[in-house]
Amino acid sequence: MAKFKVPNTYVIIFSVLVLCTLASWFVPGAVPQTWQVFSALYEGFSQQADIIAFVLIIGGAFWVVNSTKAVDVGIMKFIGKASRLERYALIRKVGVGNIVMVMIMLLFGLFGAIFGMSEETIAFVAVVIPLAKSLGYDEFVGVCMVYVAAHVGFAGAMLNPFTIGIAQGMADLPLFSGIEYRAVCWCVLMLVTIVFVLWYASRIRRRNVALNVTQQPQVSVETRPSGMGAWLAFAAVVVALVWFCGLYASDCLITLGRTSFSTPWLLWTVSGLFVLSSLLSLRNSRQMFILNLLMFTIVFMVVGVMGYGWYLPEICALFLALAILAGTSAGYSADKVAKEFVAGAKDIFSAALIIGLAAGIIVILKQSGLIDIMLTAMASGLHENGREGALSAMYGIQTFINLFIPSASAKAAVTMPVMAPFSDLIGVSRQATVLAFQFGDGFTNMITPCSGVLMAVLSVAGIAYEKWFSFIWKFILALIAIGFLLLLMTLYIPLAGF
Repeated sequence: MAKFKVPNTYVIIFSVLVLCTLASWFVPGAVPQTWQVFSALYEGFSQQADIIAFVLIIGGAFWVVNSTKAVDVGIMKFIGKASRLERYALIRKVGVGNIVMVMIMLLFGLFGAIFGMSEETIAFVAVVIPLAKSLGYDEFVGVCMVYVAAHVGFAGAMLNPFTIGIAQGMADLPLFSGIEYRAVCWCVLMLVTIVFVLWYASRIRRRNVALNVTQQPQVSVETRPSGMGAWLAFAAVVVALVWFCGLYASDCLITLGRTSFSTPWLLWTVSGLFVLSSLLSLRNSRQMFILNLLMFTIVFMVVGVMGYGWYLPEICALFLALAILAGTSAGYSADKVAKEFVAGAKDIFSAALIIGLAAGIIVILKQSGLIDIMLTAMASGLHENGREGALSAMYGIQTFINLFIPSASAKAAVTMPVMAPFSDLIGVSRQATVLAFQFGDGFTNMITPCSGVLMAVLSVAGIAYEKWFSFIWKFILALIAIGFLLLLMTLYIPLAGF
C-alpha cells in the first residue's frame, strides 16, 4: 500500500484556490468565479507587494550577515567566557553545563523573538552538538539548546518581523503593539523550555557519566582583524547618525501601550553607545564589529518603530543598509555583497512567493462574496460558545494549519484577512487574534515533517524523525496548553495594546 505523502505547499494553496472558486458556484449568495482563478494570483501579488519586498530584503540581509560568520564568532566567545566561570565554587555547584545551556537557550530564544531566527539554526546545531556532548549530554540537548530555544522564542516573539510584523500589518494594528504582554508570554514559554531541557539533560548526563562517554569539543571559529572596509563602514554610520540625530532626535516620542513621552535624548544616547561599542569591537575583530552592527540594527529598529512610527519601508531600508555595511566590513567586493544578498533572497523566495499565491485565495473569497458568507457563518456558529470558545477555535485552526503549511508568512496571508474581521464580530481583540496566530504558528513547527528546517536540523544532528517525535511530542502538547492559557488571559485582564 502506497504511503501517504503530504503535497507541496504550492499544491495545497492552489488546491484551496480552486476549491474556493468551485464553491462560489454552489454557495447561495456568492458570485460565481471562473477565469479569475488565474488573475487572482496576479492581484494577490500586487496587494502583498510591500510584504513580499519586506521578506526578500530581510532574508537577503541576514544571509549576508551569516556569511561573514559574525554570529558564529559571537556565540563561541560567549561559550568560552561562560566556561571560565568554573573557577567559582558556587558556579561549580550549580554546574557550568547548566549555566551554559541556560545562557545559550536565552540567546537563541531572543534571536527567535527579535528577528525570527529559523533556518539559521541549522548551522548552529552543528556547532553546539559537539559542545553538548563534551559536557556530558547528547545530540537531543544540542538541538534543544539551539533549534527548540529559537523556535519557542519565535512562537512567543515580541519583535519577530516574520510573524508579528506581517500578521499585525494584515490585521491593521500598529507594528509591534502589545509588546508588553508578549514579553510576559516569552518569559513564561522560555522558562518552561529551560526547565524541560535541564530536566532531560540531567538524566542524560548522569547516564553518560556512568558510562564514561563524554568527549572533548572540537569547535573553533576563525576571527579576522578589522580591515579598511570595517573602519570605512564605521565612519559612514557615524556620519549618518550625526546627521540623523541633528534632524530628528527632538521628534522622538516613545509610546508604550497607552502612555507616550518625549525622549529627545534617546537617539543621541543610543548613537553614543554604538560608537563606543564599535570602537571596542573593531579592536577585536571584523566579525565582532559586524555582530555589533547587527545588535544595533535591532536597537535602532525598536527605537524607530516605537519613537518615530516606522513601518515596513523604514525597516527594509535599515536592513538593506545592514547588508551593505556587513559585507563591506567583511572585506567583500560589491559583487560579493550582491551575490550573497541574492542568495539570501533566493533562499526565502519560496516564502515570498507563497505570500502572493495565498493572497490570491483572499482575492477570490472577496470577489465572490464568500468571505462575508464565511464570516457570518463562523460568527453565528461560534457566538453560542462565547469568546472563549471562539478564541479556542481560532487557536485550534491556526495550530492545525501549521502542521501542513509551516511558513508563518504564508499562513498569515491565508488566515489573518479572515480571522481579523471575524474577531471584531465576536468581541475578541485583533491583538488576541494575532497572538493566537503566533502561538498556533510556532509550536507545531518543531514536530511537523512538513518543516524543511526541522528535517534539515535532524539530518545534521543525526536524529531519526520518529525518535525526535517520540522525544518531543509531550513537550509540544504542554506548550500548546500553556499557549491556550496565555491566550485566555487576554479576555479577562486589561492589557496594554489588547
